[in-house]
Amino acid sequence: MTSTPAQHPDRPGTATRPEPDPHRWRALGVCLAIGFITMLDVSIVNVALPSIERSLDAGASQLQLIVAGYTLAFGLVLVPAGRLGDARGRRALFLLGLTGFALTSLGAGLAPSDELLAVARLLQGMSAGLLNPQVVGTIQQLFTGYERGKAFGYFGATIGVSTALGPLLGGLIIQAFGAEEGWRWVFFVNVPVIAVVLPFALKFLPRGAVGSATATGPGGRPRLDVVGLAGVALTAAAVMVPFVTTTGEGGDDPARWWWLAVAAVLGVATVVWERRYQRRTGAAVLDPRVLGEPAFRNGALLGIAYFAGFTSVFLVATLYLQQVAGFTPLQAGLVNMPFAIASAVSAQRSGRLVATRGRALVVIGLVLVVLGLIGTDLAIRFVDPPAVGFVMAATQMVAGAGSGLVIAPNQTLTLARVPVERAGVAGSMLQVGQRIGSALGVAVALSTYYSALASGVEGSAAAGRALLLTVALVAVALVVGLLDLRARRRGTDEEDDAEAGAGTGTASASADA
Repeated sequence: MTSTPAQHPDRPGTATRPEPDPHRWRALGVCLAIGFITMLDVSIVNVALPSIERSLDAGASQLQLIVAGYTLAFGLVLVPAGRLGDARGRRALFLLGLTGFALTSLGAGLAPSDELLAVARLLQGMSAGLLNPQVVGTIQQLFTGYERGKAFGYFGATIGVSTALGPLLGGLIIQAFGAEEGWRWVFFVNVPVIAVVLPFALKFLPRGAVGSATATGPGGRPRLDVVGLAGVALTAAAVMVPFVTTTGEGGDDPARWWWLAVAAVLGVATVVWERRYQRRTGAAVLDPRVLGEPAFRNGALLGIAYFAGFTSVFLVATLYLQQVAGFTPLQAGLVNMPFAIASAVSAQRSGRLVATRGRALVVIGLVLVVLGLIGTDLAIRFVDPPAVGFVMAATQMVAGAGSGLVIAPNQTLTLARVPVERAGVAGSMLQVGQRIGSALGVAVALSTYYSALASGVEGSAAAGRALLLTVALVAVALVVGLLDLRARRRGTDEEDDAEAGAGTGTASASADA
């Protein structure tokens, strides 16, 4: 099959590939399958936490690491994995990440203790972080123009479906294999899926490097900002330490809060290093030129606060439903389904609305999320089982409808003013911030919940405290959104919002993935 030379969507008039890869749609199928299982593992473990706690006698700190460790490791590996894939070829890293994800999933399912399960989850998150940029980069490599938008649309829908099915599938698995050992199959399920996908990946994924603007060092090897990555990781870890080690059981060391001071020092040192490294090499993890753009900075802060808030909602709600309200894992998964369904529906419409509504659309979404979460908090505090499940499903639907108006539009607007040549780095920075925000939010919310229980607070009140924390984090995102909306309206917001809807489709699709 022949075709006319494709036009690059970001540089009209320049030819890319005279003939598209004949296997591109089959390769897309491989990418969709991998995107599904890596994002599924973010949410599927939620309903398994009570089973893990009983089976392994896991403490609050270990449970936090099992959830937050995956997300944090996922985020920190994204940038170097993306740069290596761009410069050295994505196929090898794709296969390495795929194999690693299968082995670490097997290790998580076989873990004899909570400590080893936490380690396996960290390694599993690293494998997912290795895979994700290769999936997005492969789609960008194989498709152009209209086909690229269509391919990213399929990918976005796959991510939405995986989020929706995670808690439900986890509940079904635990119900089928038993409450004591069923949680192991939540991880085992990845192994046969990868066994089926791997031969197709070997056959259909494109070979070789495609060339990149990635900064290179001696010998043409891609430059990796190892010190910058270590600084980001250590700063995030230092912030998490006092919350992960807080159980409220009377043995907590007050000196743990000094870790926040350590985090502040590490953060300042990392920023100083990044500025110098960027001037020297142009390959810093946190590109100061991107961070200096107010639209990007505001959008990134909004994303960090929002992901810290809404990611932990599912955990707190699931723990309450199973540990306090007496719901089964399957029933708890069903209660959370309306959030994901409403989010997927509103997200599909938000792509068209952001071109005309701009930042106001994100603000409306955040208001809906806050109202939905407040309703969930009131339901937990004042509605008795089993009616609480129906009320929570309704309030979660409101929050989900708002969430669909927040995530993708915020990423589109955040990347609107970023030059094309720095869009990849900006997208990676945005994802790293979101993953770190999720990890921190999970650690703080679970710490609040278990500390309240340990101090004698009733289960519903303990869950209510944790949910109020998530409301506060989403409210911070709302304040940032209002400030950014005001700044845009004082400037040339109409032009920027129109540009965001028309000119940044590729960058935003990459970031959404």
